[in-house]
Amino acid sequence: MQKNLVIVESPAKAKTIEKFLGKDFKVLSSYGHIRDLKKKEFSIDVENDFKPDYEIPADKRALVNTLKAEAKNAETVWLASDEDREGEAIAWHLYEVLKLKPENTKRIVFHEITKSAILKAIEQPRSIDLNLVNAQQARRILDRIVGFELSPILWRKVKPALSAGRVQSVAVRLIVEREREVNAFKTEASYRITAIFLVPEADGRSVEMKAELTRRIKTKEEANALLASCQQAFFTIEDITTRPVKKTPPAPFTTSTLQQEAARKLGYTVAQTMIIAQRLYESGYITYMRTDSVNLSEFATQGSRAAIAQMMGERYIHSRRFETKTKGAQEAHEAIRPTYMEHQAVEGTAQEKKLYDLIWKRTIASQMADAELEKTTATISISNSGDVFTAVGEVIKFDGFLRVYRESFDDESDQEDESRLLPPLKKGQQLEHGPIVATERFTQRPARYTEASLVRKLEELGIGRPSTYAPTISTIQQREYVEKGNKDGEERIYNVLTLVNQQTKDEDHKEVVGAEKSKLFPTDIGTVVNDFLTEYFPDILDYNFTASVEKEFDEVAEGETQWSSILKNFYDQFHPAVEKTLSTKMEHRVGERILGTEPETNKTVSVKIGRFGPVVQIGTAEDEEKPRFAPMKKGQSIETISLEEALELFKLPRTLGEYEGKVVNVGIGRFGPYIQHSGVYVSLPKTLDPMEVTLDEAEQLILEKRAKDAQRHIKKFEEEPDLEIMNGRYGPYIAYKGTNYKIPKDIVPTDLNLKSCMELIKIQDEKGATSPAKGRKRTAKKK
Repeated sequence: MQKNLVIVESPAKAKTIEKFLGKDFKVLSSYGHIRDLKKKEFSIDVENDFKPDYEIPADKRALVNTLKAEAKNAETVWLASDEDREGEAIAWHLYEVLKLKPENTKRIVFHEITKSAILKAIEQPRSIDLNLVNAQQARRILDRIVGFELSPILWRKVKPALSAGRVQSVAVRLIVEREREVNAFKTEASYRITAIFLVPEADGRSVEMKAELTRRIKTKEEANALLASCQQAFFTIEDITTRPVKKTPPAPFTTSTLQQEAARKLGYTVAQTMIIAQRLYESGYITYMRTDSVNLSEFATQGSRAAIAQMMGERYIHSRRFETKTKGAQEAHEAIRPTYMEHQAVEGTAQEKKLYDLIWKRTIASQMADAELEKTTATISISNSGDVFTAVGEVIKFDGFLRVYRESFDDESDQEDESRLLPPLKKGQQLEHGPIVATERFTQRPARYTEASLVRKLEELGIGRPSTYAPTISTIQQREYVEKGNKDGEERIYNVLTLVNQQTKDEDHKEVVGAEKSKLFPTDIGTVVNDFLTEYFPDILDYNFTASVEKEFDEVAEGETQWSSILKNFYDQFHPAVEKTLSTKMEHRVGERILGTEPETNKTVSVKIGRFGPVVQIGTAEDEEKPRFAPMKKGQSIETISLEEALELFKLPRTLGEYEGKVVNVGIGRFGPYIQHSGVYVSLPKTLDPMEVTLDEAEQLILEKRAKDAQRHIKKFEEEPDLEIMNGRYGPYIAYKGTNYKIPKDIVPTDLNLKSCMELIKIQDEKGATSPAKGRKRTAKKK
């Protein structure tokens, strides 16, 4: 009989733990949850205290049978899933499904996978915490209620196959509202005045010092007037202030701050960061990666002290305790940190090494001395004006934690670098000026969200928890409510006035502004769904409501609230609103926007969500003639498209002429603009505008496609139309009745006849047919 069976939720974790335990322990993985609510059914008994109806998915049944058999043969079963609510629920499901007995079942938790942590956990087992389990169940059931009841409404009122979710819908709302702020923003111009002053030194030479006027000037006339007055003015150092400044290191990483910094410094997506962090945790390199605690254990602070002393000396040590601000932080054990602070680097992939390095630096910096700086501000008066210039310099007296780590910010591009030293100055000293420049600057519109800044906003609002940020952001992109993309900048003219040698030059310059990278944009469907839900289910989309539900889950986890009472209170208000909305007749299609009328026919022109996405429609169902439709171009939006832009879409398809006796058309479809000729479609590259493309350009594209297709199709056989020799990504292969077959490297594909092809197929069928890509059988895509 096996003495001890340890069950964890991931095979990588099992592998690491197995190293630390002796021959009396067998470690197996449950591969996450072994059961969940039924997929295609509501699976909640509302009348019976919202009792959930769980099932074991088909792909987990063999695993469950294995675990049952192993558990039956073990003296003690140790449930060692993660220490958060999700992990506690996994342990409870295992206990229930495997029909374990309390006398031989022990629950252990640890927030790092090290030998000492595992052995300590085994010395201090506990029972399953049903409060944590119920908090997880409450979240799962509430989310199922919202998704299951709202989705059918969206199918009927907006578009088939849509879905809604409690936290996801609020995240989409944030992105939609930010997009509207961006579109509504009106830039305002003002002039920033900078001057170069010449400061004499002891050796007779002068050094340049940059200073800025303390206010922005509204108009060009005012800027010109100020520069004119500077021509006759004297400039005097009115005041010099020097003050010490201390910079304190940021707290160690929580889930959300790690996601934000990894995005800024390493360019990782939120989901990527969590996958890499999970691998580091399961390899025993870092503590648990889902946490909203900034606390460090005594072991970690001592390890940090020793590492800092050894590497940088005693002066750099400053032990700190950071307090977690999140009330009822569900995973408030410890921040994300290296398991052993003396390990400055670890083995792993390049991504794992980079993320570990970031975590190590952030943790070590949190236990280091403040950086000591000296900030000097010189105020320079203008003899004939009440305005003043200021020059600011900053010098690092002691680098402290900055020796290891500097925190990044989303708006770093806007921050003025002050880390420069001012030359020696005296109060009352007169200065000569070099060029004085008035540069036209414009107010900046709000920035669209990145994945990381959206996580920060959700956390600020109290929406979601460490385990939900990454899945929420992935889900809203998978559902195509939001897309991550780049936006090209636009050219803008700005004015520069320069006073040099007592003359003012007036010049216009060009700049490209508004370029954005990896930002979150709402799709038209996302916007329409958001507006519909906001109108008919304001509570679900309310930020305070969503945050208050999270607090209630925390209260369940603390044992202060009954989980079924939260669900009852919610359902009693939510379900009637669902029924009322379903029975509401709507005058217009949800999301429809009337743009005006077509001048020639006087028919209504509108935009709406069609079966395959946003479309422009001319006419209505009530008209005698059927309405005409045109898909919108990429980059166009239901919210912002104008009547003129909409009518332009109906100029396609247009005929370019004839080629080889067949008509050549250019049109626009679901996947963008195309050329059509003799039943063949050729995608139009981004460099060509469908409204301006010429017949010559179209002919070139047709010939290029033919050449490409000719390279792909090597040989066909009239007597066997299902067989073809093709050229693929990984070289030539035989395609026959939906299966691909390799062609050995020593055979020239064009030398093959039908008989030799069939022989190759027979040989590989006996072994198991292979794909040229991965070396396994696969079904070819239908064309």
